[in-house]
Amino acid sequence: MTDRIPRSIFFSKNALLGMLLLIMFLALSGCSSFGEDEYDETAGWSVERLYQDGKEEMNAGNWTVAAERFTAVEARYPFGPFAQQSLINLAYVQWKQSEPEMALATISRFQRQYPNHPGSDYMLFLRGLILFTPPSSRLAFLSQQDPAERDPRALRESYAAFEELITRFPQSRYAEDARQRMNWLVNTMAEHQVHAARFYYERQGYVAAINRAQSVLTDYEGVPATEEALYIIMMSYQKLDMPDMSKDAERVLLANFPNTQLIAKGLPKPTYSWWNPLGYF
Repeated sequence: MTDRIPRSIFFSKNALLGMLLLIMFLALSGCSSFGEDEYDETAGWSVERLYQDGKEEMNAGNWTVAAERFTAVEARYPFGPFAQQSLINLAYVQWKQSEPEMALATISRFQRQYPNHPGSDYMLFLRGLILFTPPSSRLAFLSQQDPAERDPRALRESYAAFEELITRFPQSRYAEDARQRMNWLVNTMAEHQVHAARFYYERQGYVAAINRAQSVLTDYEGVPATEEALYIIMMSYQKLDMPDMSKDAERVLLANFPNTQLIAKGLPKPTYSWWNPLGYF
């Protein structure tokens, strides 16, 4: 009798061969993909070319590529003017990428490594600017949020950065801009205190309202928010049944703001846009 090999064995061998070919194909594909992912077109570039390409990408608004180039400059060529300038540019790019925390960290690192660098004035200005315009402020046109309602700590830190700039570098090209922003910050921080005083006043916390309003008079002399602060002090003493103190506050208010409308009309009501959810509460 002639031995015959079952056909099922051939089918099994064919299936096994197919599986082996498939595994080899997938392995080769994986190696190819891995090689593509790891490919760096800047390998071998000089520091000049790497920096210049980053600068061109930055000027074109291609923030991600620019950040990669400047990071590569600092990593491959950590010493010298190109690395220093790349760190300055990287902080700016990170800010434009809406990554303020990373930008502030880069600025702090730069200040530690190069405390006497000629670009220190710019880095102080950039720090103040980042804190001056946090990402949340970009949506202020939607929420109609008063800038004085923002976190006062960031406002104070922004003020401190600008103040250090004009103190250390009074002739800097950024000094005048910093001074103007400092004036705005002073007014805004004073308004923040008035917001707090008004909050307590409307909730019958008259002593707390007086304390917050008086801080405007002592810490932010001559700002426009003084008018409302004096009125809140006047009315709070009135509510506390302390007429002499209330009259004293009224005299100071009229002496500094003879045309004030607050005594006749009271505190203005806050306004909200129809699409601002705060307006419904």
